[in-house]
Amino acid sequence: MITDQQVAVLTGAANGIGWALARTFARAGYAVALFDIDGDAARARARELSGNHEGFGCDVSDETQVDAAFAAVDARFGRLDALVNNAGIVGSQEPSTEQDMQYFDRITKVIVNGTFLCSRAAYHAMERGGKGAIVNVGSIAGLVGLPRRNSYGAAKAGVHSLTRSLACEWASKGIRVNAVAPGYVATSMVKGLIDKGAIDPARLSRRIPMGRLGTPEEIAEAILFLASDSARYITGSTLSVDGGWAAFGDVGNASEG
Repeated sequence: MITDQQVAVLTGAANGIGWALARTFARAGYAVALFDIDGDAARARARELSGNHEGFGCDVSDETQVDAAFAAVDARFGRLDALVNNAGIVGSQEPSTEQDMQYFDRITKVIVNGTFLCSRAAYHAMERGGKGAIVNVGSIAGLVGLPRRNSYGAAKAGVHSLTRSLACEWASKGIRVNAVAPGYVATSMVKGLIDKGAIDPARLSRRIPMGRLGTPEEIAEAILFLASDSARYITGSTLSVDGGWAAFGDVGNASEG
């Protein structure tokens, strides 16, 4: 079935920022293809949106699964206008000398390999349509040094670099590639780090110039802008959506918290 609606593929779409993305893009009039490693959860979320949307099970680090999922989207919708590479897993909080290399590899495969594989798969449909927008979810961890966040920070820095490379390579095809770099966002993943004592929320808020964590909806709205025609002359950019975290370079607290 070919739809007249714009179509967006959103990875890691069943929870957190991904679920906020699904709701935001659906409200903006997109037909949404929700990808998640938990296919049942993705399909349930698609039903919650109640419209021309569908959920797909997909491990973005698996080339075969990625290609099959994008083929299914093409068969279902017949077009692709936007891709948001959001899928990821939380990085280790252990000291560098104690970090598990299997976990390190898994993080980089999901975040870096997943972003590449999905972008490459999306290219073919977008090139056929003569335009498209890819937005990658990076992180402040890929812009600044965060102790004990080596695998996550390295992977997100790779996403930022990949964003620039693909943007330059695909601009002539009408495909824009940008990224957002969220700061700390009030998701279940961050709540889990707080509950484990890995993050002190009061100290964290004082480090953010705006004095609070972001919300998933605030990240989703910035991503929607970059995917839209309002950003039609923007490509190869990374937009910090972090309450001023990466901009702050003074000593002491950035806010009263």
